[in-house]
Amino acid sequence: MTGTAPLPLGADNPVSAPPPGLRDFYENPAVPVASGDGRSKRQARLLADALRGRTGQVIVDVGCGDGTAAATAAPILTGHRLIGVDWSQDALRRARPRMGSVVRGELEHGGLPLADGCADAVLFSEILEHLVDPDQALDELRRILKPGGHLMLSTPNLAAWYNRALLLAGVQPVFSEVSLRGIHGRPGSEVVGHLRLYTARALRSFLTASGFEDVKITGAPFHGVPRPLRLVDRAACAVPGAASILLAHARRR
Repeated sequence: MTGTAPLPLGADNPVSAPPPGLRDFYENPAVPVASGDGRSKRQARLLADALRGRTGQVIVDVGCGDGTAAATAAPILTGHRLIGVDWSQDALRRARPRMGSVVRGELEHGGLPLADGCADAVLFSEILEHLVDPDQALDELRRILKPGGHLMLSTPNLAAWYNRALLLAGVQPVFSEVSLRGIHGRPGSEVVGHLRLYTARALRSFLTASGFEDVKITGAPFHGVPRPLRLVDRAACAVPGAASILLAHARRR
């Protein structure tokens, strides 16, 4: 990653805070704000291939969390400038040493503090499933992207191979949550605030309806899969519709 020029801001001040319940939840340092390296590396390689032959591209990591994903992607995306955006002050405090350029902002209450068409690419990693209004969020991502700009989005797969088996057994699927206070009826021990889940078909349709084209979906493994099942999880990536994590690459119309 390169560059220390001023951020391409469209506003001088952070936008308003999200609803108090979710704001308090995500400002809790105990809530995870980073995903596994497997997804980050795959996503970075896809973007590096898309930007091949160009340098100095502006990549905005919307929902950058603590900057772990950016640090993982940096060796793959050399020669480009990465800007991190998040509305958690705690996450930004941890991200700043890893990323350098960070700004506080959010998607659903006033919009991102970034100028129209300022980004060549947007990373949007495991954020969509947390949003009350995903339609407005994609409108904002489309606004800050240049025409033809790249959107690299990842989100958990409702139809992951193990979720299909769990639903057949009458068990709440992994990634789904019914409470912000505890886990009920599904495997796992961490509450992470998921509000929405997508299948590969639903994600493709949603992106197309939101003004994106050339949508390509691949799969990535999930770092939380038990060790004995990780080989199966990696193999499932060959069939994106059954993979743990959906990676979508689309371009702004």
